Amino acid sequence: MLDSTLKDQVRSLFSGLAADYVLDITSPPRHEGREELLQLLNDVAATSDKITVRVNEGKYPGFALLRNGEATGISFRGVPSGHEFSSLLLAILNADGKGKNIPDESICNRVKALKGEIRLTTYLSLTCTNCPDVVQSLNLMALLNGHIRHEAVDGAVCQDETEALKIQAVPSVFAGDKLLHVGKAGFGELLEKLEAHYGIDATQAVHTVKNYDLIVAGGGPSGCSAAIYSARKGLKVALLAERVGGQVKETVGIENLISVPHTTGERLAADLKAHVQCYAIDVLEHRRVEKVEVVGKEKHVSVSGGETFVAPLLIIATGASWRRLNVPGEAEYIGRGVAFCPHCDGPFYKGKHVAVVGGGNSGIEAAIDLSGICSKVTVLEFLDELKADSVLQEKARQQSNIEIFTSSQTLEVIGNGEKVTAIRVKDRKSGEERVVELDGIFIQIGLTANSGAFKETVNVNRIGEIETDTHCRTSQPGIYAAGDVTTVPYKQIIISMGEGAKAALSAFEDRMRGAF
Repeated sequence: MLDSTLKDQVRSLFSGLAADYVLDITSPPRHEGREELLQLLNDVAATSDKITVRVNEGKYPGFALLRNGEATGISFRGVPSGHEFSSLLLAILNADGKGKNIPDESICNRVKALKGEIRLTTYLSLTCTNCPDVVQSLNLMALLNGHIRHEAVDGAVCQDETEALKIQAVPSVFAGDKLLHVGKAGFGELLEKLEAHYGIDATQAVHTVKNYDLIVAGGGPSGCSAAIYSARKGLKVALLAERVGGQVKETVGIENLISVPHTTGERLAADLKAHVQCYAIDVLEHRRVEKVEVVGKEKHVSVSGGETFVAPLLIIATGASWRRLNVPGEAEYIGRGVAFCPHCDGPFYKGKHVAVVGGGNSGIEAAIDLSGICSKVTVLEFLDELKADSVLQEKARQQSNIEIFTSSQTLEVIGNGEKVTAIRVKDRKSGEERVVELDGIFIQIGLTANSGAFKETVNVNRIGEIETDTHCRTSQPGIYAAGDVTTVPYKQIIISMGEGAKAALSAFEDRMRGAF
């Protein structure tokens, strides 16, 4: 199943394994996935004398990972191919202490402080690009806390379960029998939800205060640029981020980053992180800024988990996130017919009727992608004309199963208590309202600035963007802002990088003038 090149790569990854591992397989003898699972895991085991395979009978094809004969808390139902193959490799590397995504000590301590016996199940799709981050994060938590058990389940293999649970979006994470999370998430967001659900052992929680010359809040293109420029000036810099790369990780293809003809969001995020790590920058991922206080000339930045970071200079580069409709029914049916990622959740609507709300590039691209899966795609655009590039509009109009309505305001998401059944819209010109019966709704209406934690400290405009001058200075001396979180027009990667550099240079200039 693995070609010779991939086997050599895996062999190199596993060359330094210290512990002994067993891929403990269970499978019914005649299941269609049995041979594929056996072949894949035997190929993996063949790359290291530290890995063996054991086979027993079970209801579904799957396996558990054992280390030195003991359960690690990690298991998988289905065949971990596609995007989940990396989850299998990382599980083994992390169990051996050699993974590259192991968080810092403070985050590890938060995981260890979780209370009780925790049983987590993640339902996923092998074509889902958001699922591996969730699976890998929860696998890592299971390794850090012996009271956590995590099972990743391929919904295509266990369709009876996904149907009984009425799952319509992936990844879907269950804590016991309760739905805990749906959709993309990083380690920090998942950890916060587990802390809220299970509680923490206060005796193990550690609250620290750290001092720096400059703090950068945000790990996207602008944040990384600001951190690098500041470190090159000799400043002691902390980069606080939920994840390095930020929103750019969700971009499939990037072809307008000058001097780089083509790259992907994942690749660019990895390159940003590698560049940041070339300098003495404290990269502190899995942190969400909750509050900023100005005490004299010092800025006290409090993050989820109880840590506080202090510096005279702060650069806000927290970017933007997907905007929601904020209409009745939307929040209630997220994961049950309301979705944001056509690549991840589109397969759940094969042969069904869906709506795409939004007529910009992302909305029309989503409609085109979904037209190859769904029986019918209805595009609803609030404005009087589509905002997408003309080439995309032309391609969409060529698809016989795409219908487009402009001047359409979404009023309500309608469901039957279990899933979405319709959407209520109004024609903004005639005022006529109508109900469109359908099976799913994909929301693609752009981004909203991630400025909530800073609104009490700096001035923002009507839509929440932080107001800055031409030097990225905000209304609060010593606080700067850059990138998509600000009023700077044109939310582009290359512009964000430049704005991050400008903010860093402005902060350093103010420091040299003795202002801070």
